[in-house]
Formats: sequence, C-alpha cells, structure tokens
Amino acid sequence: MRPTILKRPAHVSGAALAAALAGVFLLSGGQAQASENGTSVYLLGSGGPGTAIMPPVKGLFFANTTYFLSGEARAGRLLPVSGAVVADLEATVVADFPALLWVPTTDFAGGTLALGLVTPMGHPDLTVSGVVIGPGGGVVSGARSDSAFVVGDPILTGMLGWTTGTTHIQASTMLNIPVGDYREGELANLAFNRWAFDTSLAVSWRDDESGWDVSAKTGVTFNGENDHTAYETGTEWHTEISVEKILSPGFSAGLQAYRFEQISDDSGAGASLGAFRGAATGVGATAAWNFNLANRPASLRLRALTEFDVENRMEQKSVFIDFSIPLVMQIPAG
Repeated sequence: MRPTILKRPAHVSGAALAAALAGVFLLSGGQAQASENGTSVYLLGSGGPGTAIMPPVKGLFFANTTYFLSGEARAGRLLPVSGAVVADLEATVVADFPALLWVPTTDFAGGTLALGLVTPMGHPDLTVSGVVIGPGGGVVSGARSDSAFVVGDPILTGMLGWTTGTTHIQASTMLNIPVGDYREGELANLAFNRWAFDTSLAVSWRDDESGWDVSAKTGVTFNGENDHTAYETGTEWHTEISVEKILSPGFSAGLQAYRFEQISDDSGAGASLGAFRGAATGVGATAAWNFNLANRPASLRLRALTEFDVENRMEQKSVFIDFSIPLVMQIPAG
C-alpha cells in the first residue's frame, strides 16, 4: 500500500491522534538521582496524559522533547558523579530528545506495534563545592565546575498497545546503548556508559465525550556496570499518574505526579558510598495544544514539575516542551 500523506482517518479526531503521538514518544533518558551521575534512562515526568494511547494508523512519526532541569544537593550531601564523590552539587541541564517512531502494523497480537529511536543531546552545567574522593581514590578539595555540549547514548524503544472503547493499555521497553559521547572523569555528561533496560506498563482512560483523561504508568529499570568507573547502579522503580480535563478539541490541562525509588543497592568497586538507594516524589501541572500543521495533526505539550521527599539525590525542578507530528500515515482503504 502506498503511504498517504497529509490525511488522517475520518473516524480519528485530530485531538485523539495528537494525544496518541504525545503519549508514545516520551521514552527517553533523563534525570533520576541516586544512580551514578544522578541519571536514569527513564525520564521522570514523561508518563503523563495519554501515555498509553498508540497511533491508530501505520506510518512514520516525529517528536521532540526539549527538557530544562534545575537542581541542587545542599547541606553537605554527597553524590557519586563520574567516578568521584562530590559535595554540594548544583546543576542545570538544557537537553533535546529528538525521536522517530515507526508503526509497521496495527494488528500485531491484536494491538498496535511501534518501534523507535531516541538520540539525546544537550548542555549540562554542573558546579560542586568540593570533590571529596577523586576518580583515583585521592581526596581533593575546592570548588569545581564543568559544562559541555554532549550527545548521549542512543535509546531503542518498543511499544505494543491495545484499545477497548475508551481504555488503552500499553507495554513498552527501552534499551540504552552505551556508545554516546561519555566524558570520562568529567562532571558534565549525558551519556550513561552503561547498558540499561526499562520495561513499563501503562493504562489510559480517555473519554472525549466526558472530557477526561486519567493515565497511570509503572515500570522497572535494570542497569549494567559503567566499566570506566566500576559502578553498577541498582534497579530502579518508577510510577506516574495524571488527570487531565479536555476543555476543547484543541486544548487540555491537568495535574500529574510521580514516585521514584531505587529498589536494589548500588554495587561494584566504584560504589564508595555503599548501597546509596535514592527516592523522590514529584508533582506538577501540564497543558496541551492540538492543532493542524501543514494539514497534519500536531501536538504541543508543556509540563512543569518539582520534587519533594528526596533521599540520596539532587532535588530538582523540571520543565518539558513536547512537540509531535506524523510524517507519513498509511490510511486504510475505506
């Protein structure tokens, strides 16, 4: 079948398709402190409204998440970063997560199959009041700063979703491939230099007639060892929930929250702080605008979240700007 461009099925509203695109693209690397370098493959805050909704047609889709983070670990709190243990960390990150998603079939095991690739890139800027233990084991004092533009590890994604009436269910996976621009011994990094695998399950109840979307997502991230630092990050658990009101076909707004916990110890010769399990809770607000761009249904979503109840990690505030649009859609005959 030839791909049909600039059209969508008559039975699929632009708002519903835009919600589906926004929901499936947010599988990307981000911040989740307590792990080595204070980072995790799963991006906390990404499992918001419509997270389980899949594209209703075959095709190729594009999305981009621009991510802003501001965080700090004060009061003499120590964190493991790039093989060192640092004190009183301040960090700002401006990152971009462009993604391509291919939907080869809408009838795989009774559901829709999607495969994707995310390539993180951005500019982390970190300042510490002192390096307590250096990468070689020596004690170093004095403030230190580091910033750079770096390309992170590519992330392969896979999703399989089913729809029954207003209920959507999605199983998803992510695989982090450690081939990015890892800066050995430097503070500022986006690449993990470790294999990591995440598996998640999400459900969305979206009713355009009543005007409500209620979504939830939970998953587990398994981490390999960073061979440069001999640090193996423990297994991580994340759960998110959101409630959004659909105020019009073009606009919706709501609230969302997440809980992050590390459920197994950090290990390896480089884990000088021991088990160092972390946890945090985040809450925030979100709003989405659905519109047509070049006769394609597009979506723009804003998210803003802040953390509390933080243990063994940097307390952070984050802002997401998500954009998604289909490049090519294959419309079934009739």
